[in-house]
This record gives sequence, C-alpha cells and structure tokens, in this order.
Amino acid sequence: MEKMLAGELYNGWDAQLTAARSRARRLLRAYNDTLMEDEDLRKQLLGQLLGQVGEGVYLEPPFHCDYGTFIQLGKRVYMNFQCVILDCNRVTIGDDVSFGPNVHIYAATHPLDADERIKGPELSKPVTIGAKTWVGGGTIILPGVTVGEGVTLGAGSVVTKDVPPYVLAAGNPARVIRALR
Repeated sequence: MEKMLAGELYNGWDAQLTAARSRARRLLRAYNDTLMEDEDLRKQLLGQLLGQVGEGVYLEPPFHCDYGTFIQLGKRVYMNFQCVILDCNRVTIGDDVSFGPNVHIYAATHPLDADERIKGPELSKPVTIGAKTWVGGGTIILPGVTVGEGVTLGAGSVVTKDVPPYVLAAGNPARVIRALR
C-alpha cells in the first residue's frame, strides 16, 4: 500500500490490497442497494467507505470505487448515476463539485513499456478536483491530473493533463475552450 500511494510500482494482488478492495465491495453493495429515503443509512455507509465525506454529499447509486478510503469529498459534492473512481491513490474533490452521470476518475495506471507491463506491476497517481467545478456526463479524468477551481468540463471530455482554474475545457483530449472569468 505504501508503494501504491507513493506512485511506485506495486503488486495490486497483494493480500492487504485485495482485502481492502473486498471490504469496499461489501460496503458498496450495501450502499448501492439503499433506497433514497434511507438517508441515515447512506451517510453511515459512506462514512465507513470513504476517507472523508463533507456535509451535504450525495452519490446516486450505483457508485463504484476500488478502496474508498483514499477518496476525500468536500461539502455538497453531488455525483450522478454510474460514477466510478479508481482510487489506487488519493482522489481529492473540493466543495460544491457536481458530476454528471458516468463520470470516471482513474488514479490507476500501468507501465507504458509492454515488457514491464506484462510482469503485472501497477502504478498510481493522485487526482485533484478543485471546488465549484462541474464535470459533464461521460467525462474521464486520468491519473495525475489536477482540475482547478471553478472549472466546467464538457460532457464526454477526456482530461489528460491539468486544467487551470475558471475555464471551460472540453474534448478528447480536453483542451481549454475559453476563460470563465
């Protein structure tokens, strides 16, 4: 786990990591099976699953993640249906961030060299999303990316590099379309 969080090559099938993913799966199953009116149960399950949950957080089920414990959500974060966070490293999401459906955040990556990759080691890089950001449906945010505060990411974007604050960015790969301030 220490190597994983340090961004070094690590064995994803390590017993400790496998047990942590199994724990997350059990909590996710319970969370994803809750009804909207079970607000107290939802809060309790998210509190057990995630590393930090701010006030007013709401994740539409189904939600999926690897570990949960490396995800930090600020206040009033909203995620629409089918959001996925591969949190093999820290994923930090600021206050007042909203996600459309099917948004994916990947902290997980693999060696680019095929001979190294087939040996099985994995890599990870942290992802940060600044406060007051809107992430359009179907957007994919790749490992190591920082999205600045107040950004709007257009639907279907693939964010491959950092995005400065208060801009509209969209496309594949995402690029800045215009400043918002």
